[in-house]
Amino acid sequence: MSKVLLVHAKGGPPLGHVLSRTAAKAEVHLLALSALPPAVAGSARRLCASVVTPAGAHRSDLVSLIVARAEAVGADAVLTFSEYAVVAVAEACEALGLAGAGGASALARDKRLMRRTWQRHGLPQPEFRPVGTEADLHAAARSLPGPLLLKAAWSAGSTAHQIIRSPHEVSAAWARSRDVMAESAQLGYAELHVAEADADYVVEQIVTGTASDWFDEPGWGDYVSVEGVVANGTFHPVCLSGRMPTVEPFTERASITPALLARDAQDRIVDLARRAVDALGLRDCGTHTEIKLGADGSMWLIETAARFGGAMTVPQIEEVFGLDLVGMLVDHLLGHPVAWPEQVLTPAQARGAAGSLVVLAVDGHGRAWPVRKVWDFHAVSADITLSPGSRLSVVDESSLADGSVVPVYDPAAGANTMAALCLLSAADARTVLRDFETLVDALPRVLPAAQPEEVSA
Repeated sequence: MSKVLLVHAKGGPPLGHVLSRTAAKAEVHLLALSALPPAVAGSARRLCASVVTPAGAHRSDLVSLIVARAEAVGADAVLTFSEYAVVAVAEACEALGLAGAGGASALARDKRLMRRTWQRHGLPQPEFRPVGTEADLHAAARSLPGPLLLKAAWSAGSTAHQIIRSPHEVSAAWARSRDVMAESAQLGYAELHVAEADADYVVEQIVTGTASDWFDEPGWGDYVSVEGVVANGTFHPVCLSGRMPTVEPFTERASITPALLARDAQDRIVDLARRAVDALGLRDCGTHTEIKLGADGSMWLIETAARFGGAMTVPQIEEVFGLDLVGMLVDHLLGHPVAWPEQVLTPAQARGAAGSLVVLAVDGHGRAWPVRKVWDFHAVSADITLSPGSRLSVVDESSLADGSVVPVYDPAAGANTMAALCLLSAADARTVLRDFETLVDALPRVLPAAQPEEVSA
């Protein structure tokens, strides 16, 4: 039986989903760079031939660590689904002579390199400047048309995003972004391979999105993601996922598969995603490309990742289109033939719809809940009426335990302040969107109020 070394770190699809699909294709050896979620620790040890958690002293050279472990278990493929380990795994695969994202993987990780690459290829994106110091940021703020968005170059999940509306906000934005990156690193949400990655930033013009020019009904966000894969250097688009509007500054609230777009609009979006992925020169990996939608058919590239979309994107695709992307990628990396979709899948081919909702302590208008609440999925499922046939579940490994106080939403920390991740299945994407709106409105009403001693604890 073929052997796979799976490198686990924070982020990406739920580990339980990834492990079960990988174990169905090969003998799995798990290299855990982050602690295993308690909800899947038991099943991980049942599904894996070995589970190794390296001590900190042995992680200074991550590529060498991955190579050594792959050689020790005789791995025929090495892969990760975490943004924070993508570059290290790609470089390890290069050293081992195994299929992987390739030497260009950093172009799909470092937002400065990504934007420079797309700039050379003439692809549409916001105006930007790389920044490494507060002085750089002041200079960029003088030269770029505002408002601006400051991003950490190696961040994920909208972490450390800061909107700058006037020059006098530059210093505070710079300090806050650096503080949040340090806090995120303590939580394990940080680049694992590149030294001092927390010092690298990019600032860009905030472009104006217009969802109404693309969607027939209100409620959709003004950006989409194109999910796909690169196999032997060829990009294969799989489908599009839509969004609800983000929470300020740009924290994602919900992803919905499929996106309800007309075929010609979908084709234009996929064409831009293809050009973006091709420009980066990736070789063998999943891809997740986010695109901002503007008026009169205008589009701007947000970013591309050399891995599948995180949260529940992959399980949503499996439910809606019947494609086990994890298993298909494992097969491909092992050299087995895989029948990737010949063209991007459309809503007409979907079997219902599915979406994932990030529970944040803000209402539908992005305003903070007036009272601290306790997370209680039983109360949510029992007291909120959804559409007939809709099914709601909670992703345990990505959620706080029932009885935990819901964190106060921190715009700079993004998804780091989420309370839970919920999955909803319904008859169609419109129903998922409407049910999510119902959930967002009802959560502060049905969740129990936190007691003062719980909040202080």
